[in-house]
Amino acid sequence: MTQIMCLLAFLFLYFLTNTGQLASAAKGKGSGNGYVREACRVTRYPELCIHSLASFSHVARRSPGKWARAGVSVTIGEVKSVEAYLARLKRYRRLRGRNRVALSDCIENFADALDELHRSLGVLRKLSKSTFGTQMGDLNTWISAALTDADTCLDGFGDQKGRQIKLLRNRVRKVSYITSNALALVNKLAATGLGSISDP
Repeated sequence: MTQIMCLLAFLFLYFLTNTGQLASAAKGKGSGNGYVREACRVTRYPELCIHSLASFSHVARRSPGKWARAGVSVTIGEVKSVEAYLARLKRYRRLRGRNRVALSDCIENFADALDELHRSLGVLRKLSKSTFGTQMGDLNTWISAALTDADTCLDGFGDQKGRQIKLLRNRVRKVSYITSNALALVNKLAATGLGSISDP
């Protein structure tokens, strides 16, 4: 009887301990999800924003500067991925004629976009209160240009059809959407003002 009572007491304590841990974990996860949802509220494609930036929640929290850096960093990663995809299409001659010319132009557009985004990330890493207005202007110009580069890439293919063109359009559109979100996060930082860049 004593052994049964001890076993029941042990099980009761074990249940209480694990329930507390689970609740704590759930609370932490929920608050992190809340941070990214709050940050992505200003974007044009919030669900994509949440999906692509969720891993930054516990680092960025409510810092507009950190969310802007995260947005541009994720965009750089996506641009690099699509740039490599476009290079493979060209290398293996998957597109012909007019589409091959458009593909070459598209690769150039993405190289320009990558350069503009790297410059933007460099500025976001060295924000200064004395030059904040100029920096925000530069960021808006460069990220807007990167967005235009992706749109120009798509324009080159006009109304061409085919499985490969459809896949390419989907990949490039995703870059446009992520870049648009990054621009919105940078604009949020600009609107928030100097006080938001006091953290490293």
